[in-house]
Amino acid sequence: MYRSNVLVCGGTGCTSSNSEKIIEALKTEIQAKGLEKEVNVIRTGCFGLCALGPIMIVYPEGSFYSMVKVEDVPEIVEEHLLKGRIVTRLLYQETVEKDTIKSLNHTPFYEKQRRIALRNCGVINPEVIDEYIAMDGYAALGKVLTEMTPQQVIDEIKASGLRGRGGGGFPTGTKWSFAAAQKADQKYVCCNADEGDPGAFMDRSVLEGDPHAVLEAMAIAGYAIGASQGYIYVRAEYPIAVKRLQIAIDQAHEYGLLGDNIFGTDFCFDIQLRLGAGAFVCGEETALLTSIEGNRGEPRPRPPFPAVKGLFGKPTILNNVETYANICQIILNGADWFNAVGTEKSKGTKVFALGGKIRHTGLVEVPMGTTLREIVEEIGGGVPDGKKFKAAQTGGPSGGCIPAEHLDIPIDYDNLIAIGSMMGSGGLIVMDETTCMVDIAKFFLEFTVDESCGKCTPCRIGTRRLLELLEKITSGNGEMEDIEKMEQLCYYIKENALCGLGQTAPNPVLSTLHFFRDEYVAHVKDKKCPAGVCKKLLQYSILAESCRGCTACARVCPVGAISGKVKEVHTIDTTKCIKCGACLEKCKFGAIVKG
Repeated sequence: MYRSNVLVCGGTGCTSSNSEKIIEALKTEIQAKGLEKEVNVIRTGCFGLCALGPIMIVYPEGSFYSMVKVEDVPEIVEEHLLKGRIVTRLLYQETVEKDTIKSLNHTPFYEKQRRIALRNCGVINPEVIDEYIAMDGYAALGKVLTEMTPQQVIDEIKASGLRGRGGGGFPTGTKWSFAAAQKADQKYVCCNADEGDPGAFMDRSVLEGDPHAVLEAMAIAGYAIGASQGYIYVRAEYPIAVKRLQIAIDQAHEYGLLGDNIFGTDFCFDIQLRLGAGAFVCGEETALLTSIEGNRGEPRPRPPFPAVKGLFGKPTILNNVETYANICQIILNGADWFNAVGTEKSKGTKVFALGGKIRHTGLVEVPMGTTLREIVEEIGGGVPDGKKFKAAQTGGPSGGCIPAEHLDIPIDYDNLIAIGSMMGSGGLIVMDETTCMVDIAKFFLEFTVDESCGKCTPCRIGTRRLLELLEKITSGNGEMEDIEKMEQLCYYIKENALCGLGQTAPNPVLSTLHFFRDEYVAHVKDKKCPAGVCKKLLQYSILAESCRGCTACARVCPVGAISGKVKEVHTIDTTKCIKCGACLEKCKFGAIVKG
């Protein structure tokens, strides 16, 4: 029994900020003070508050230390772990209330969250199976194999109302029932861990913080549909996730929780990893299965759907990481418990990777139906630097932008589709008034063009033509008819592309055209970027009343576009100006403006 447990985040974000070195330093200092039998250091998954990493929590006090540095470790060990005096300067200030420390769960970031998929992230050591078992791990698999028939499992998942968390939102229980109904000598259970949306890290964090939850759920799915083999398709760019998954698989084998005759029954199930090379298209289910087979990751026409003819031509179910992360809790707590959370058509919770122009970036899990305003302003802490909220992008390159007028929309599958966006895998990027919506549409389309597999013409050629029109507009050469051409092309691509990725590629363009059409018009008619982002439409000028004639701007201009004598008002020759912004950064008097 340890008197103190020190939890240190071992997720990707904190690891990149030297949390591993902090763990090493902790162990060294603890040993030097003779505390190794009294203090336990635990490497966990992501706590969620990524902007505050590296994160450390000391129990039983619940002291939440943020932005910890290696050089802080001796003080923490000496003062807190040895002498019992909390190092107040390192505490996350939201947890400090007068002279007391309140629970992390009572801070604004966590108060409105409800953790189901993330319940073990930041709580257990993901590399120790015993810690997962201590949190009711593998109890759901035991219950299924000893107390339930495959059909009862499927009925329970159906009754829960769980929908696919990968973006499509297809009912999970229905998908399983399709595969279960097929007659075949072999069936497969696959997990989509190919999370490739810009700014998205939900699935990655689950794999890094609670890998056994996915393994257990896949085994349950295998029992439900009659499969004996599972595959997890995970990006090779996620080394921590890959490492912990392999450790978890090896440990499950050692404990008899994977392999032959699980829990003493005749049920046999095994799982293998397959590493993806980072192609975005492999997030599409048929392309992913094609890649597992060892072929180039390209989509296949549907039908037949994978539940009928999938991996190696056999019935296959494919769900993403977050979907599986809910399964065990549904089995243990019942369908009624799960569908009591959320909205009528979107049950349970949703994990979002909150990023962009927001105070508290990180990982959040909220009940379906939580408003965008609650996520942005209450959980995320609002937009920093006194700027105004402008839009939020959900669904990544396949989603759309939600404007301020829809801040109070309850977030669920159907509401987002109704306003031209989509849930996607759960990335949520916040934008403020300094964001150009035309530029944002161009950014996501550039990503889509680069990641197109090229198999079908609407996606391969259509998205490129669409990007060309956007580049024309942002460079100041656009014409009003270009906006109409873009809309027509968007609908053509949506109707004719082979797979879901191609069909949703125009969404960022369509949503910004719908809600921010005036910005497109300004780019075309006025040849101006209202947000001051599009470089070729910028003009730099000097305010005569603010200029002190210090010559600082002239000295840094690389092309000699600024002229003026000392202590006299300077001017910028716009014909020479290359719009690099060096003068704007250098001016101490706010005399240089862009617009």
